Amino acid sequence: MTFLAIFLGMVGPWQIGLIVLVVLLLFGGKKIPEMMRGLGGGIKEFKKASKDDEDEDKKKVTDQIYNQFV
Repeated sequence: MTFLAIFLGMVGPWQIGLIVLVVLLLFGGKKIPEMMRGLGGGIKEFKKASKDDEDEDKKKVTDQIYNQFV
């Protein structure tokens, strides 16, 4: 595979293995679970914020519709 092919999304099992090995060497086995916990918490917080925003938008629309008929 060429260097360009990696950037185009053609990542095979050898490339994934190499990436995992580099990450393990850089951060060590103890630091990776902490990083994944932080990443998971960030994703959870993002989903919660987007759901809250969606609920707020639904409430605004519902209030507008209700106010048109009252």
